[in-house]
Amino acid sequence: MSKEPVFISRNLLAAQAYSKFIMIVFAKVEGKLKKISRTLIVILLAVITLTAQNKNLYGKFTIARLKYDGGGDWYSNPSSIPNLLKFLRENVNMDVASDEVRVGIMDKDFFAYPYLYMNGHGNVRFSDEEVLRLRQHLQNGGFLHADDNYGMDQSFRREIKRVFPDNDLVELPFDHPIYNILYKFPHGLPKIHEHDGKPPQGLGIFYKGRLVVFYTYECDLGDGWEDPEVHNDPEEKHQAALQMGANIVLYSLIQ
Repeated sequence: MSKEPVFISRNLLAAQAYSKFIMIVFAKVEGKLKKISRTLIVILLAVITLTAQNKNLYGKFTIARLKYDGGGDWYSNPSSIPNLLKFLRENVNMDVASDEVRVGIMDKDFFAYPYLYMNGHGNVRFSDEEVLRLRQHLQNGGFLHADDNYGMDQSFRREIKRVFPDNDLVELPFDHPIYNILYKFPHGLPKIHEHDGKPPQGLGIFYKGRLVVFYTYECDLGDGWEDPEVHNDPEEKHQAALQMGANIVLYSLIQ
């Protein structure tokens, strides 16, 4: 194992330990006061986010769009991630970059990005080396949000099973913190676009109790993050998609 991902993971584990302390404080205060102001939560989450980054090494928090082979359009929804980052900056008070980073699994700086996002409409294919390297990253503090635009499902499930052959994708219950950490989604993922008429599902892979992969299926959050005129989405769907995206980012940082 190379030293680079181990170094990254130590920074992330330190941030996770700090965040767990904050959540314990949340629980104790909530038990006494029954209510915590949203403003306080937002401020503390912003502090956690800054702790989760080594700004001298990596700069501001950003979302790394994962490039992959196989023919799928990993580059789809170009306005989606910049819009989510803007939402995080303006509504969650997070110090974030204004644009995404695009990274391949075999890139030298791959391990520098703890938050990975992938989407697309077509086939996904990882090489054997990429499988090992992605597994290493996720086991050492990284997080992957996979978002099926429509058409990625079969190949993504096949490839992620190669990455975690002993860990199944499981549906997260609606009371999981990812659905209520800041914005409340009592019925789980919002339905942004119709695909096959199925309900949206949030599926996860856990490694040693930590959510390392979150797969949004039959939901199309990335479409919802895009400029509203791209898909003619109503404002309420655009906002719901951005709010759910913020929940995913925040949960990934403080779990």
